[in-house]
Amino acid sequence: MPKRQNPKYLLLGKIERPHGIRGELRISLLTAYPERLKELEHVYLGADPNRPNATRYTIDTVRFHKGAALIKFEEAPTRNEAELLRGQMVMIDLAHAVPLEEDEVYLYQLIGLKVQTEDGAELGVLRDVLETGANDVYILDSPQYGELLIPAHEETLIDVDLEAETVTMRLPEGLLPD
Repeated sequence: MPKRQNPKYLLLGKIERPHGIRGELRISLLTAYPERLKELEHVYLGADPNRPNATRYTIDTVRFHKGAALIKFEEAPTRNEAELLRGQMVMIDLAHAVPLEEDEVYLYQLIGLKVQTEDGAELGVLRDVLETGANDVYILDSPQYGELLIPAHEETLIDVDLEAETVTMRLPEGLLPD
């Protein structure tokens, strides 16, 4: 599986529905840094972060309510205009993304990396990351085992080496068939 190119945008959330009558939109949050929304002047709306045709929207207001963000855009001041944005992804371009700490990576950077055990045995290629809330689950395509689901947390995730394009993991007992 070829490694994905950097996406043009990173996901911040998804528009669920209008909220109230003044054009606010309820956004389900998909970012680890929701407070950053208050610092942004604009975001991009579109169906897919990998497509370059997203539309720039200027943020008028942002507030948080019951685990979601409520955002109003200058370009959609009424409920009727806001309704037309239902289902769109809310994104930021990579240039305005939150800088990562030294040991952090964006999830998209993991896709396509080879996954190996501590002793160097290759398990397969990381195809996707499932975010479950408790911990992420890495979905691998393994020539030997087929599809593998491996929980990723501090006990199992040993190292991510972007230069070597490898992820090293300690597998939980009984994860692999005998």
